[in-house]
Amino acid sequence: MFLGTYTPKLDEKGRLILPAKFRDAFSQGLVITRGQERCLYVFTMREFEEMNERLRTAPISSRQGRDYLRVFLSGAHAETPDKQHRVTIPANLRSYARLDRELAVIGTGQRAEIWDLEAWNAYLAAQENDFADVAEEVIPGMF
Repeated sequence: MFLGTYTPKLDEKGRLILPAKFRDAFSQGLVITRGQERCLYVFTMREFEEMNERLRTAPISSRQGRDYLRVFLSGAHAETPDKQHRVTIPANLRSYARLDRELAVIGTGQRAEIWDLEAWNAYLAAQENDFADVAEEVIPGMF
């Protein structure tokens, strides 16, 4: 399970060092792809394969489904961390997420997300009040 917030830096070659708590899960490989809110999603290979099986059930007749799959999968990049636990983020994904040198890597349970640090701080500030004020069930069965 991926939990917490970490603030690594992107080096001049577009690499980041994975947070220590995520290294074991990603040691056999990972997939980085576009996520919502202009972040990047990072899945273990197994989680990505399982997600791909679920995505395959999307009806081909749904234009919105086709559009989503094209954008989501065309940006997917498989990577294996090097001996220093670094992964390279391809230029197209760095551009999509507007990544600068300062990053936030957050755990969201089944995946990690990579954000530009300034964008993450702005997103979190905008969401914290709504989170604190939730008075109804957002996720069925949670509270």
